[in-house]
Amino acid sequence: MEKTLLRKLYIQKRSALSESDVESFSLDIANKCLQLPIWHYTNFHLFLSITGKKEINTEYLLHILQGKDKNCIVPKTNLKTETLSHYLLTDSTKIKINNWGIPEPEDGIPFPEEKIEVVFVPLLAYDTKGNRVGYGKGYYDKFLSLCNKKTIKIGLSFFTPEETMIAISAIDIPLDYCVSPNEVYTF
Repeated sequence: MEKTLLRKLYIQKRSALSESDVESFSLDIANKCLQLPIWHYTNFHLFLSITGKKEINTEYLLHILQGKDKNCIVPKTNLKTETLSHYLLTDSTKIKINNWGIPEPEDGIPFPEEKIEVVFVPLLAYDTKGNRVGYGKGYYDKFLSLCNKKTIKIGLSFFTPEETMIAISAIDIPLDYCVSPNEVYTF
C-alpha cells in the first residue's frame, strides 16, 4: 500500500482516539514491552511523544527504563539536515518543545548511534513484515542506518499491522518487533 495514503488514514485513526484511550493504550503498550527479550541490554533510545499528534505516551516506558537502571537516550532533530542527534537523558537534561511540537533535549551528553542497543521507533503504520510508515522525512531511517547492525528496532503502535505490504524504498529499515496494546509482533 502507498505510504501517503497510509499516513492520512492513520493520522485520522489516531485523531479519533480519546485522550483516555491514548493513556490507557500507552500504559498497555509499556506493560507489553516487559515481555520483550531486551532487558539484559543497557542503552535504550526512546522518542519523546508529540502529545498534539496523539502519539503513544512514552512516559510509561521511560519510567520502566529508569526503574531498571537503563541508559535512556533521547533524540534531538536538526530541521535543516533532517537528521537526529542523540543525548543521554539525565536528571539535569532540560527538555524543550521545538517548533514542530517535539519534546527534545536542549543540550546534554551526546551519545553515539553505534552504542545504542535498543531503539523504540515512532510510526504511523506498519505491516506484517515489519515495514513501517513514519511522517515521511526519513529521520529514523537515516538514524537506524548509523546504528550497529545488531541494534533491536521496536515499533510502538495503537493499531494492528496492515495485512497489505507497505511499498518500501532502499533506505527503509524494517522493525524487529512492534508492540500494540494487545500483542507483541515479531518480524
